[in-house]
Amino acid sequence: MTISLRHARVRYGPLEALHGVTLTAPGPGLTVLLGRNGSGRTTALRALAGTVPLSGGAVVWDGTDVTRVPAHERARRGLCLVPERQAVFGSLTVRENLALASPSYDAALDAYPQLTALLPRRAGTLSGGEQRMLALSRALLARARVVLVDEPAQGMSPTVAARTYELLSGLDACVVVAEQRLPPVLRDGTAVVYELRRGTVVFSGEAAELDPPTGADRTRPSPG
Repeated sequence: MTISLRHARVRYGPLEALHGVTLTAPGPGLTVLLGRNGSGRTTALRALAGTVPLSGGAVVWDGTDVTRVPAHERARRGLCLVPERQAVFGSLTVRENLALASPSYDAALDAYPQLTALLPRRAGTLSGGEQRMLALSRALLARARVVLVDEPAQGMSPTVAARTYELLSGLDACVVVAEQRLPPVLRDGTAVVYELRRGTVVFSGEAAELDPPTGADRTRPSPG
């Protein structure tokens, strides 16, 4: 299974955010989109999910052009997007959030045991890291064929972040994540990496090929 952008262009009004980006995310496996704020990494995720339209190019999923397939239909076919913000239902409890994804959510509590004590809490009262755990748990329960996650480990401790990447890497799915820096746990691995800068791809290859000191400098977030 694969999902790809082919010469994808995305415009926000007069500004073009993606300038003919081509990338392929194979599965099962993990693909990382690296880039500082404004690089286009989040827009690339949204383009794959169908939540922003292309002004040029195509989205191809398992050999089929899905450029004109709406986001809700892509979700019905097995695509799950976990955005950076508003990824959980804040007015519902943790238990209710999990139950919406699956009536049986033991697997989510096995993945993140920390959520067990939080089941009666409203999701909106959780810390940022706890909300990420909940959002990712819902994605795990969905058993999606394509999982797209914007900054999966945001707000998490290093231990929980490493656990999160272990979970994502173990999914029988095409997993694409957007990050500002390459997570340390992936540095010596075979994850596919695309680095974006100003809406174009400036590096593609395996994680082990990306020089850590240089990569860390290239992907330092810009102010604001």
